[in-house]
Amino acid sequence: MFRIRWWLALPGALLLSAGLVLAHHDSLAARSTALRIPPPVGGVLPSAPPFPEPVSPRIGIATAPVNVRYSFDGGIDKPITDAEGGRELRPLAENGGALRLVPQGLGLAVAYPDRCTLASEENCPRAILEGFRDDSLNPGTRPMEYGASVLMTRGDLADGANVVQKGYSVGGVSQYKLQVDHRLGHPSCVIVGRRGGIYRAEPWLDVADGRWHSLTCTRAEGRLTMSVDGQPRASVRVPGRVAIANAEPLRIGGKGPAEGNDQFAGEIDNVFVSISG
Repeated sequence: MFRIRWWLALPGALLLSAGLVLAHHDSLAARSTALRIPPPVGGVLPSAPPFPEPVSPRIGIATAPVNVRYSFDGGIDKPITDAEGGRELRPLAENGGALRLVPQGLGLAVAYPDRCTLASEENCPRAILEGFRDDSLNPGTRPMEYGASVLMTRGDLADGANVVQKGYSVGGVSQYKLQVDHRLGHPSCVIVGRRGGIYRAEPWLDVADGRWHSLTCTRAEGRLTMSVDGQPRASVRVPGRVAIANAEPLRIGGKGPAEGNDQFAGEIDNVFVSISG
């Protein structure tokens, strides 16, 4: 039998060790390069005119599953679009109100104007994000989820602070909405059908504590459920006949830029709407 002398295998071992060192070096270099990628650029979002209103008396509803998500990580140099690059949102403002993109984790979030303390709300700075009319975001009677992450403090609270909404609760328009209302800092989910009737799921829970909270509203199996940080906290029964369909755009941070808009104060991130097929 032949015995392999150890010194004959030495060159191969050295080559293998050198290869492992180079591979490790390449891995560290790739990781270092990834860490050097500049973060998205924050700053003030310039106000823009609203989208033109399409003239169409017919109001449609979603005919296929819909999943829309806004991370706001594109920076101020790009239009605000959803994860698929569509459904643009525009900043609308009055009285010098401004929206800012601020660091949040590895990305950005939208910071809204500070809570106004002027004696007359008429003179308060206001600013929201508003999309174009999109009837595919009308769920009708379909199951759906919608929500956002928010950061609020006690100074951000008011009688009205709308986070995400489509439609209105009066005039037979219909609506789905997420809000943090009242001085108690309670989040709540609201659904209003075209024939009236307001359904609200509101937990006895304060989210205005200076920390980020994930808020989710789910309509499914005859109930509207409010979840906070992934945990169901409150629910209310919603009849299956309650339909939501309106010609209003998706709005984030208020029901419009005009006076009495239930202006949000604080920061918002990761807005989403999901409608089942």
